[in-house]
This record gives sequence, structure tokens and C-alpha cells, in this order.
Amino acid sequence: MNAPLLNTPVLEPSIFELSHAGAQGVSLSAIGVDETPLESLIPPEFLRETAPRLPEISQMDAVRHFLRLSQLNHCIDKEFYPLGSCTMKYNPKVCDYYGMLDGLTRLHPMTPGHLSQGALKIIYTLQQYLADITGFDAVSLQQAAGAQGELVGIMMIKAHFAHIGDTQRTEVIVPDSAHGTNPASAAMCGYKIVEIKSGANGLVDLDRLKAALSEKTAAVMLTNPSTVGLFEKDILEITRLVHEVGAFMYYDGANLNAVMGQAKPAQMGFDVMHINTHKTFATPHGGGGPGCGPVAVTKTLAPYLPAPIADFDGQQYFLNEDRPLSVGKVKAFYGNFEMMARALTYIQAYGSQGLSQVSQDAVLNANYLKACLQEDYQVAFDQVCKHEFILTNAKQKVHDSHLNTMAIVKRLMDYGYHPPTVYFPLIVPEAMMIEPTETESKATLDHFVAAMKAIAEECRTQPELVLNAPHTTPVSKVDEVAAARNPNLNYFGQSAS
Repeated sequence: MNAPLLNTPVLEPSIFELSHAGAQGVSLSAIGVDETPLESLIPPEFLRETAPRLPEISQMDAVRHFLRLSQLNHCIDKEFYPLGSCTMKYNPKVCDYYGMLDGLTRLHPMTPGHLSQGALKIIYTLQQYLADITGFDAVSLQQAAGAQGELVGIMMIKAHFAHIGDTQRTEVIVPDSAHGTNPASAAMCGYKIVEIKSGANGLVDLDRLKAALSEKTAAVMLTNPSTVGLFEKDILEITRLVHEVGAFMYYDGANLNAVMGQAKPAQMGFDVMHINTHKTFATPHGGGGPGCGPVAVTKTLAPYLPAPIADFDGQQYFLNEDRPLSVGKVKAFYGNFEMMARALTYIQAYGSQGLSQVSQDAVLNANYLKACLQEDYQVAFDQVCKHEFILTNAKQKVHDSHLNTMAIVKRLMDYGYHPPTVYFPLIVPEAMMIEPTETESKATLDHFVAAMKAIAEECRTQPELVLNAPHTTPVSKVDEVAAARNPNLNYFGQSAS
């Protein structure tokens, strides 16, 4: 199987390079009233001395320019996106449709409750669904993203200990494989971070956990399946040990899509979790936001959830502000309401059996890819994985020591694929974390396998071809260190006005 190389795209000139003096996109008619000089409206110190350098271009040329730019971007609507840890989830367009209904997008956030019953029902219903999926007792949808959900989760743990007068708990335990936001969230709440080294199998080392636990421990933050794509086989023992010292278990819900419909975090012994709706349900990802990071908790922590919470008194839906122990409000109005409508659409469209099938397909696709690639690449943890797995360059660097992971994934761009997550988690040197979306077909996965195998063969026979990749992208290999430390983001450079 050989994957064909794509044609080399052409780098699009900037819109300033396309500019022609005198060209314009629209012709404005006379306004029909007397013009007022700017000098009489704006103080002189705020007026420009020279006109701004705006591009002069026709409407059609502008449209074609931005269309060409959009086609240079790699996106999940264009091709396979095997980004481990960050789950480029399948977002059905129907979710966007319902999330953007006029009745939702034009709803003023100050609309009285009796006139916004439909919106409040959406929030309340999504809270109920997420509580059922996770097994927890209460849910807040206010958080704008998963990272904010993490912060709110730790804030609630801290508020609880403050409320009961337990001031000795100053530490949060985090495995060395954790997402970076875990220790960051705990540190923002004033906790000391205690990192525990993972075992050789990539899972939590019980002896190290026992040694780290004490009366100072406020919480243990854990991702399950972990960032190496493995389910914590000792999760019930882990949560028991943590609860024995009076601490809470925090569930990083980044990988909920791997166990959704199969296991509930609350039943594993967790006390609080956040959900990345873009990773498990249908909302935009990253810069495509805004996002939504629901937080789910047990009854013990429910009083500390951010206010308000959508509630139902049997006749009307309403926002419950009567929450004296709440950590407060963390987002304006309802939160990112349209994201809730998208997530609710996704959940209702699939139903419980469909959501269960989603996680089964995610796990099946990951294990299929791992099985197909393990002959050509080193598998970091050679056991049945969940929704993602990790390869390394160990078999490639024997041909040329410069054949690192970055070179391999750069070459993958020549075959039309977005590179997988690399160099994460930090506990695996030269990691390539691969996560196939559950909706990808076997044909798509086979084509990706063909590309990876072709690159493995090139590493053996033409290492320079790989080391100098990419060859077919508008911009070839770049100096990433210089780009990060000395970014030049202004087309006009220092002379910009």
C-alpha cells in the first residue's frame, strides 16, 4: 500500500500584495445628509495624521483570496486529523444548526425567566443528561472551557475544606502523566503540587501514591483513561486510598469519550469532574470556540457549585441563585449557552445506545491503528488501549539518529495529514500520540496506515527525504525556535502605522 503524495499547494500572497490602487469592493452612494468634519467630533490627539494602509481590492478578488486561504488550512472537514489527547471530535452539522437557531442566538441574556422557558429547559435538561452519563448528583454548565472547569472543581474542594474548618490540607497530588492544566489549576487555588511518577506500565504506581498521601492531601487529580490511553486498572483501590485520608478524587474528563456509556466516573469513586464538551460531545475545539466546560459533583460538593444552577419546580424552569455556599459566579449570564444547545443536540440525536457505540468505536479504531502500525513503529505501552495510543521513533532512529518524532510527523504532512500530538505526555520520550475519531472509516484508517508505513520505509531507505520534510506544503521546514521566540506577526514590520 502506497499513499500518494498530494500536489504542492501555492502559498497565497497577502491581501496587501493583491492590492491595486483604485480598486474597491463596494460603491457607496451619497448619504443624503450634510457631512460633519471628523475634527469636530473627535479630539485632535486621537486623529490619525496619515490614512491607514488598507488593501484596495475588488469584492470578488477578496472573496477568492480568503477562500484560497481557507483551503490551505487543514481541518477535520477536509481530512483525517489524528490528534491524540486533543480529540478532534466529529461535530455533526445538525448540532451547529440547532445551536444557531434564531430563538437561541437572539435571546437576550436579561430576558425574564417566564419568557425564556425554552432556554432554561435546554440548560436544565443538559444538566440532567450529564449527571446521568457521569453518575454524579449535580452539574454546573457555567464554565467557559474545560480548563476553567478544572479551576472551579478545585475551588469547590477548597471551599468545602474551608467551610468545615479543615485548614491543614495544602497539597494536591498529580501524576507526572497529567495534562498541564491539572497542576496549574491546583496552583492557582494556592495548593502545593505533589507529583508522583507513573509506573513502568504508564499507570499510577500504588506504592508511590500511598507514600504521597497524608492528612495534608486535599485532592488527587486523575485522568482515566490516562493520557497514555490506558484505563487505570486499580482505580477502585486508588479512590479508596484517597478517601481514607479524607481527600477528594478529581476526574479530568478529557477522555470521557473513551468510557461514555461503559463506565461512570462517580461509580469509580471520583467526587468531582469537568467535561470537555468539544472532546465528548459536539462543540467547537480550541480556537474554534467558544467552549463549555461543565462540572459534575457528588452531593457533598454540590452546595459549592457556581451560581446560578438551572432548576425546575414542577411547573417552571428557573435559575436558582439561592446558593449560600457557592464559589460564586464564574461566567456572565447563562455561560456559553449556544454550546449547551449543540451538546444537547448531540446527546439527544445519539441516545444512550448511540453514545455507548461512540466510545466502542473510538476504542476499536485506536486499537486497529495500533495493531497495523506496531510492526513499523515502537509502541510505548503494548497492551489494549482505549481511544488513543503512543508510538515512538525508536525503530527509526537506528537508521539515522536525527530521525526524531518531529521529522516523522513533518513528513506526514506531505501525505495530506495533520500531524498527531507529539512530545506529550512527557513521560514517553519522542512520543507520537495518535487518536482516530470514532467516525473514521476503515478505508480512511487504512490510508493513514499506508502513509505511516511509507514514511517508515523512507526512514530506512531515504532518511534525508524525511529529515527535510515537509516538501509539499506552502512553507517547508521552519525554524520553530525562532518563530516562537521572535514572532513577526506584522506584515508591515517595524514601519507599520
